[in-house]
Amino acid sequence: MRNVPRTAILAAARNPLARRFMSRYGMRLGAARFVAGETLDECLDTLAGLNAKGLHANTTLLGEDVTSRNEAESVVAAYLTTLDRIAERDLRANVALKLTQLGLLIDEELAYANVARLVAHAAERANFIRIDMEHSSVVDATLRIYRRLREEGHANVGCVLQAYLYRTPQDLDALLPLRPNLRVVKGAYLESPEIAYPAKADVDAAYGTLMEQALTGGAYVAIATHDERLIERAIAFTSKNGIPADRYEFQMLYGVRPQLQLDLVRRGFKVLVATPYGPQWYPYLMRRLAERPANLLFLLRNLFR
Repeated sequence: MRNVPRTAILAAARNPLARRFMSRYGMRLGAARFVAGETLDECLDTLAGLNAKGLHANTTLLGEDVTSRNEAESVVAAYLTTLDRIAERDLRANVALKLTQLGLLIDEELAYANVARLVAHAAERANFIRIDMEHSSVVDATLRIYRRLREEGHANVGCVLQAYLYRTPQDLDALLPLRPNLRVVKGAYLESPEIAYPAKADVDAAYGTLMEQALTGGAYVAIATHDERLIERAIAFTSKNGIPADRYEFQMLYGVRPQLQLDLVRRGFKVLVATPYGPQWYPYLMRRLAERPANLLFLLRNLFR
């Protein structure tokens, strides 16, 4: 299972028969390990459970690449409700969202207006919005919108940088004067070797360098990885350089390395668990399987049971 190429998993995911099968049985087969349900109520209960274990969380309504203004508006309404419900239950949780879900593929101004509305609503509830990074075709627009929000005085908003893109060190340099709140990830989208490192070793090396550059450059850094070597490198680096614990946190995915999450909490570190929900969970699950094919074994075991 370790040697299953991610391209094979993603190709299989596009099979119509596989989609129908997983849509019908996927949650029972184990998708619920990685997705906090199909409804907001299910998700909020999961967030409360994570909080009870000492973990922080964010949540995302799954979906992307919206092409209808009405659909984008319905996503905004869902996130407004999510922020209100998080506040009502006093959860240690924020929201992470994709700009293509807010209309970026329709019009950049529409996406900006929608995310600005959500950031302002979150600020009224002492909460935070993380703008996720998506496929390479929308990186420039995403960074423009993030910069615009920060320059207009919104402090409760963060962004994401992907280590596997060759361009990312320059993007980080350009953002550092804003004292940004950044999540550093390796990158989950299938990109061309002309624009992204194809080899895992190169991605890992780029991630470590980017993480340290962000920490020394004054950013608040969400270190989003399940790689224990990179986690221990971050801990050693922050200790050696006197970077206080309130300048960074660790982030992991719901259902992936849960024991490691709790171990880090016991060591005194802030750990946030990315906890998505919604009916459009299938593409998300396939991306998780492609990132870590060992997860596929988990689903296959449940299938045979």
